[in-house]
Amino acid sequence: MSMPRRILLLAFLLLAPTAFAGETSVKIISPADGARLDAMAQNKLAYEVHPGQKGDHTHLYVDGTETAILRKLKGAVTLETLPPGDHDICIKVVNKAHTPVGVDKCIKVTVQ
Repeated sequence: MSMPRRILLLAFLLLAPTAFAGETSVKIISPADGARLDAMAQNKLAYEVHPGQKGDHTHLYVDGTETAILRKLKGAVTLETLPPGDHDICIKVVNKAHTPVGVDKCIKVTVQ
């Protein structure tokens, strides 16, 4: 095998795991950031997560308090009844030890 082909093969073998592992990301599909939620309704949070190599699952936080562990990469969860007012809702990617890996998505909602 020629030297340029060896270099190309080596580069592919070193970079392939990174390229195919996918990026870590969190997407909150609904409600939208800034949404107004009905205090009397069962409000659902729809999400999609790509935990990447460092992540294992996600945690849901409402106003800084962990309220659920989300093991599915895509789904919806019913939010606990929220009192009227402004609220912060976050999904954080965590590792197997439940330590955040630094990737999250937060939205602000107003409950009326």
